[in-house]
Amino acid sequence: MYLVNGKEYNCSVAIVQDIFNDKWKLGIIWHLLAGEKRYKELFEEVKEITQKTLTVKLRELEEKQLIAREVFPEIPPKVVYSLTPIGERLRPLLKEMYDWGIDYVQACGEFSTEEGCALTCKDENLGKNE
Repeated sequence: MYLVNGKEYNCSVAIVQDIFNDKWKLGIIWHLLAGEKRYKELFEEVKEITQKTLTVKLRELEEKQLIAREVFPEIPPKVVYSLTPIGERLRPLLKEMYDWGIDYVQACGEFSTEEGCALTCKDENLGKNE
């Protein structure tokens, strides 16, 4: 048995399912792998998300301690989001998911003219395992 944030789980996979129970959180983390970002940058990079949903998902990821939110005391206020050490541990997993997704498209689909997240994926930081 596992106890996390007052909730009991029978399996560690159930913890992962509970944290990533929607289509947005992994994408947000994916974009933060390239480094810290401001809200507006994330909103522009995470395609088709509403501002309200992004705000909710950022709060949820912060509550789960996967991302950190830093507020700088300036006018206008500056807020920066980054991965925590446990969030950074998702780097090799997301890289593998990205590679698997490419393999899946090659086997079962086709590439369109859009690059999707390919530019982010080429970031040299994505290959590092810390």
